[in-house]
Amino acid sequence: MDNYENKISIKAWAEEDRPREKLSGQGRRSLTDAELIAILIGSGSRNESAVELSKRILHHYDNDLNKLGKASIAELSNFKGIGEAKAISIIAALEIGRRRNDAESKQPDIISSSKDAYTLMRRHLMDLNHEEFWIILTGRSQKVLTKELVSKGGLSATVVDPKIIFGMALQHQASGVILIHNHPSGSKKPSHDDITLTKRLVEAGKLLEIKILDHLIITDEGYYSFADEGIF
Repeated sequence: MDNYENKISIKAWAEEDRPREKLSGQGRRSLTDAELIAILIGSGSRNESAVELSKRILHHYDNDLNKLGKASIAELSNFKGIGEAKAISIIAALEIGRRRNDAESKQPDIISSSKDAYTLMRRHLMDLNHEEFWIILTGRSQKVLTKELVSKGGLSATVVDPKIIFGMALQHQASGVILIHNHPSGSKKPSHDDITLTKRLVEAGKLLEIKILDHLIITDEGYYSFADEGIF
């Protein structure tokens, strides 16, 4: 591990260089990512300032806030100087930033394209280290009735029970269903199981007069639409 002896504490810095004072005097945009995270952390240790600790954490994640945003409490707590409380503060702040970004885009009330479905669901499936399977239920004119989490799984798969999907659809008197799940691996390509499941649900929906409108695979980089690609 690097030697952090003889470091100068933040209290010994010039006042205009301290993160809190810098934000107060020069505005939030004057701070680096490390300085902003240092404010969240609050304090470092005897041998390492909060800013230096923040720089070390960012360096570990290639100075990429998106990668840092995927870190778990346990992962962040592995850094010397970061306990559970500080890890939670970092994760919460990054989640607020993501939600603010999503809030700036109006959520669609009617699904007229795969992009509308993606816009509605991306915030639920970004930065996850496990698979989740969701559905959007629509009524007449493809108006959104609700969105529901069907199941959670591991890194590469999640179990989906068709009875649960159509049970939810019948409960809400939906006429259409859009299937959505994420690939934590980042691959947008559907697996053989993805295709098989989709075709099974399409056929089952015909018996109940509930149409499967699309199936989206969402990654951090975008999405894949079964309907757009003519899979069904």
